[in-house]
Amino acid sequence: MWKFCALLTLAATCALAEERSTAYEALRVVGTQLNRDYVNRIVSVIGVNGTPQPETWKILVEDSRARGGVREVEVADGRIKSERTPTRTVAGSLEGATIKVSRLNLDSSGAYAVASHTAERSHAEFETVSYTLRTDERGEPTWIVTLQSRSGRPVGTIYIGANRGNVSRTEGMFRGATMQDVATDNGVENDSPNGGGIIGTTKTRIRDTFRRAQDEARGMFTRVRRSFADFISPD
Repeated sequence: MWKFCALLTLAATCALAEERSTAYEALRVVGTQLNRDYVNRIVSVIGVNGTPQPETWKILVEDSRARGGVREVEVADGRIKSERTPTRTVAGSLEGATIKVSRLNLDSSGAYAVASHTAERSHAEFETVSYTLRTDERGEPTWIVTLQSRSGRPVGTIYIGANRGNVSRTEGMFRGATMQDVATDNGVENDSPNGGGIIGTTKTRIRDTFRRAQDEARGMFTRVRRSFADFISPD
């Protein structure tokens, strides 16, 4: 009997996880229940401890009428859970930080698909996922996906372009390989610390694995691509 009850509990938990809102759905709640124009002034979208989607999304909106110039909105279960106006010292500078939602082509569900596949290529095991969507140094929308163990310890972090779905950087995986590492791989091998030998061979292997993971991520992006402009537009 207890086994049957355990199975029912597991099924209910899985169903709840599947019903949790994605980032796009949370943004739509903000637009429909608060202010449609807020969707065009998003600074960041954060969700923690997702399985794979989080229970609550915290959305920071630029709002000149709010104290400190920003408004923080929490969305859960398809509704506004809370709303507050943090000070600018808490929120930080917003100059150039608003996300161009017209360039969003990857929902949090798609970011999870790309991140989990990348983690698999790096042989990284994780239990929960935390998300941050914000602009990078070039103003491009970027998903920062952090994978966590059962105990909550970070396993690795993956940076994914929300426009083209490219994996630009990892932390704690592939020995921290980045696009720059791949681009500067000139194939020269010698016995210096920066060249061949055991060290050079290891670096080459890491870069090759990272490159394959990037190629596979691009292929996956074509399958999970989801335009926010199409998603938010009325039928």
